[in-house]
Amino acid sequence: MRSIAVMIMLLTSTVAAQDSVYKNTLPADPPYYRVRYEASAVEGELIYPASYTVWIPPAVKVLRGVVVHQHGCGEGSCKSGLTGAYDLHWQALARKHDCALLAPVIEQPEKADCQKWCDPRNGSDVVFQRSLVDLGKQSGHPEMATVPWAIWGHSGGGHWAGGMVLLHPERVAAAWLRSGVPPLTAAEGKPKPYEISDAACKVPMMCNIGTLEGVTDKEGRFSGVWPGVEAFSKKLRSRNALLGISIDPISSHDCGNQRYLAMPWFDACLTARLSRTNSSELNQLSTTEGWLAQLNPGGKEIERPVKATEFTGELETSVWLPSEAVAIAWAQYSEDTAVHDPTPPPAPEALVVSGAELKWTATADLESGLAGFIIERDGEPLASLPEQPRNPFGRPIFQNLSYSDTPALPLVEMKYTDVSPVAGKVHRYRVFSVNTVGAKSEKAAE
Repeated sequence: MRSIAVMIMLLTSTVAAQDSVYKNTLPADPPYYRVRYEASAVEGELIYPASYTVWIPPAVKVLRGVVVHQHGCGEGSCKSGLTGAYDLHWQALARKHDCALLAPVIEQPEKADCQKWCDPRNGSDVVFQRSLVDLGKQSGHPEMATVPWAIWGHSGGGHWAGGMVLLHPERVAAAWLRSGVPPLTAAEGKPKPYEISDAACKVPMMCNIGTLEGVTDKEGRFSGVWPGVEAFSKKLRSRNALLGISIDPISSHDCGNQRYLAMPWFDACLTARLSRTNSSELNQLSTTEGWLAQLNPGGKEIERPVKATEFTGELETSVWLPSEAVAIAWAQYSEDTAVHDPTPPPAPEALVVSGAELKWTATADLESGLAGFIIERDGEPLASLPEQPRNPFGRPIFQNLSYSDTPALPLVEMKYTDVSPVAGKVHRYRVFSVNTVGAKSEKAAE
């Protein structure tokens, strides 16, 4: 116990020096709520401080689930969790299914041991569930402590997400594991392997990686990701688990355009799994009702998915998909990540003009997110906001994106100042939304 106490003391002093790194200055007023816990010196409990910010759809009466956006390892990835609950695209998914959107921030010091939190058995599971109880009380939604989880995780967060499925299959509606999986075999210096239950095989999971993580680049920094994902997938698919693999043909360990497949995948899984009559129960999916494709990692030809009842390939190396629409999106994503979206985005709302300043609100397109806005004055184009949408890792997006799939700081606001109003004239303004495939909302805030 003394060595553990010493280690905690050292970590605490390191974290104290990093207060400014993890200090969250974003508002936590309704519909946002936040709790924070200090590091624990008790063996088996989380040795890092952690905070949890949740967004609750303003119109929801009873929550049906919690969408969890779990960052990865290292100070940079951990800091990305600060903005996770403010992501308009993930909010659109949560809103559709009457779910809360929860973003943890594990305050891991730079170069500290990531396994001390990304393995949920090291205390992060307990603190996570504690946060649901406390945030439920704070927000007036005590059901948050008992409703199912839809978990997205990146890198070490993928380990965490998969670990939570294996530990709590009865609570997880679906899990997306980007660039990381939990260990299933024993190895020196590695975490204790997990057991695979029959219940875990019934939880929809998607293992998602970039091709440069060992599929086509065998020598790069992240080349070890693919062998682990491949072994994880084969072991579960050999038991007919509801698991798929999606390979981004462009990216490496960054998240690229994965959200444009993750959103329809989660949408399909949550539609099928969340109960309309009992918020604490999950519907079971049949292995014969999905779609399957033969995995061809690094190949030029993408195997077209077929109904599960028509599949004749090798089960161990097959990909499970929840619906025909997702199967089509998976094939498109596997070719060039250009998942199509034929529908326009929702129109902005509540446009208010004060002097020359315009402010409004908007909901992101569930399928394609939000790239920006077109502003008209007196029926003529006035400006685009932003003038040049940015995203170094994928499609340009209004909020920009970090390496770990969360909005960049500072958060951009939905406002614009007209710098050339005509003196003495009353102008009429309209604002349209534009999604990331370039589609413009059919209506405007006016």
